[in-house]
Amino acid sequence: MLMSAPLHYKMTGEGPVVVLLHGLFGSLENLGMVTRELAKTFKVISLDLPDHGQSYHSENFSYESYASAVLNTLKILNIDYFDILGHSMGGKVAMKIALSSPDVVRKLIVADIAPVAYEHRHKNVLKALASVTLQTLETRQQADSKIKEVIDDAGVRQFLLKSLVQVDGRWSWKFNVDLITRDYQHVSAGIDFSEPFLGETLFIKGSESDYLTASHQQAVTKRFPKSKARVIQGAGHWLHAEKPVAFNKIVRDFLTS
Repeated sequence: MLMSAPLHYKMTGEGPVVVLLHGLFGSLENLGMVTRELAKTFKVISLDLPDHGQSYHSENFSYESYASAVLNTLKILNIDYFDILGHSMGGKVAMKIALSSPDVVRKLIVADIAPVAYEHRHKNVLKALASVTLQTLETRQQADSKIKEVIDDAGVRQFLLKSLVQVDGRWSWKFNVDLITRDYQHVSAGIDFSEPFLGETLFIKGSESDYLTASHQQAVTKRFPKSKARVIQGAGHWLHAEKPVAFNKIVRDFLTS
């Protein structure tokens, strides 16, 4: 049986393998500061998940298919045992991989997400993206102005605009906005499991974020009975970018303990 095309990836460093997975609307570049720190002592494989970055666009969203895509890419790279770290949506993919293929995962790190279903948190983002008419767009500044009508936060706009590209005079989003909009209920879904993951697991929460709360403890413990939690004070959902020194130290200490 022929394996499907691999995801776009970057590999750097030498040593035990750590796989990094970004969040929704992002790309492997989002975890660049983590990559640079870990590459000092690990082989780091950063991936663009399907429908993001330079990876292929799929026809349907599911955490099962995303997990399979990651595992397929690692198989092509002859990687059969690794640590894995995922942020937000990437954390859900990482959890799915650990639960479905526990024999290949040594340690799991989940950054600011729980294995549960969430209410719609990206209505404004999708509304803002839909307001940008790519066919008539002339400049990136025009897109920023249009998005600003819905999203005032300059940091969020900057993050989204990283995925706006122009090829042969035509503008497009790197992420598959049509699929994400259509299948958002699957993006926000919880992570199913049949057996818990018994490996060492660390959940890292930003103190100012409401993505991971005490109400999620039962769902976490059922799936990851050996899990621990760390809180980074003063950080929100983008904890790895807001508090990189603290985040990287927690990750490194956990992986090397």
